[in-house]
Amino acid sequence: MPNDTLELAQTLISRRSLTPSDAGCQEILIERLEKLGFHIERMRFGEVHNLWARRGNTSPVLCFAGHTDVVPTGPLEQWHSDPFTPTIRDNCLFGRGAADMKTSLAAFITAIEAFVAQHANHQGSIALLITSDEEGIAVDGTVKVVETLKARGELLDYCIVGEPTCADQFGDTIKNGRRGSLSGDLTIKGIQGHIAYPHLAKNPIHLAAPIIAELAQTEWDQGNDYFPPTTWHISNIHGGTGATNVIPGTLNLLFNFRFSTASTVESLKTRVHEILDRHGVDYELQWELSGKPFLTPKGELADAMSSAITQVTTLEPQLSTSGGTSDGRFIADICTQVVEFGPRNATIHKLNEHVAVDDIEQLSQIYQLTLENLLAVKVEAIPASSDSFMDKLKKYFSFG
Repeated sequence: MPNDTLELAQTLISRRSLTPSDAGCQEILIERLEKLGFHIERMRFGEVHNLWARRGNTSPVLCFAGHTDVVPTGPLEQWHSDPFTPTIRDNCLFGRGAADMKTSLAAFITAIEAFVAQHANHQGSIALLITSDEEGIAVDGTVKVVETLKARGELLDYCIVGEPTCADQFGDTIKNGRRGSLSGDLTIKGIQGHIAYPHLAKNPIHLAAPIIAELAQTEWDQGNDYFPPTTWHISNIHGGTGATNVIPGTLNLLFNFRFSTASTVESLKTRVHEILDRHGVDYELQWELSGKPFLTPKGELADAMSSAITQVTTLEPQLSTSGGTSDGRFIADICTQVVEFGPRNATIHKLNEHVAVDDIEQLSQIYQLTLENLLAVKVEAIPASSDSFMDKLKKYFSFG
């Protein structure tokens, strides 16, 4: 049915799956996947529902990955329609999760259904990795499923993450990598005292000023062909008691690196500590790694998806590594080729989130064509000049 993807997207949007809740979305997907012969594994970690489904037991393995959870709605009175009542107006589908990423989930299913109907004996395997913990703290979702698959030696060859990637036009961008995210919680220690007696105190804000200037001006790397240079930024800073006559005893800074494959976690940590030590301050620094960078250069998966996008939209998509982190950072641990492709990202996490209705079925078609490019059994055509099987039989018997 030409509107099957739209209908399934509407069904999923109507489920109030605020992270980490799944609200029954995965069971809707499972019902359709079981009819296609998928082996279903429900993986529950903590409060998080995860789904691992696979059809076939050979390589190559093409996995579709995504999430059923959505971010909070924000002020309901500022939505033009109920965020969990999927609504079509101005040829757009409105609702929380319309773009991020229930439309992609629906397109996964209908693309697989169409592909299997035409290629029941396809090459390799088709898989889905779906979580309800992508928009939240992401500790019991995709990362745990990947750990489970890795422990039993189950690796992937290709993975398509259905995150919204397109900027100005549907089909204009494929994400073939993401920067890593490394955060630091830095406390610089001084000595609290009366501001009228500075010789009896040590101001950590004054101590921090030249350190902050140096960190902000440091060139961490120059990036590479796929990534921009690594950046360092302060996100929060706090010091003082609230009084105007007290020198504070400590200053706390929260900062974050968005880093490329041109740097490593250890190289960034080492350089920060070198700067702090050189300034001779008393400090404590706690690190948190949210995700390593990953990169899929041009190859089979990127080429197959690019070809599918061009066939459906006539656009030639650009490869990009911009934006924040995604679950692709976890999947890259068991898969050498990971790309992200989905609808336009202009309204994700915003009020009145929506996706163009015309893009919905095209998204399914692109996923289906990518499956065909990678997993359809290739049949070599018999050259027109060669003898047919019957001709060979006639020659055999005539000379016999």
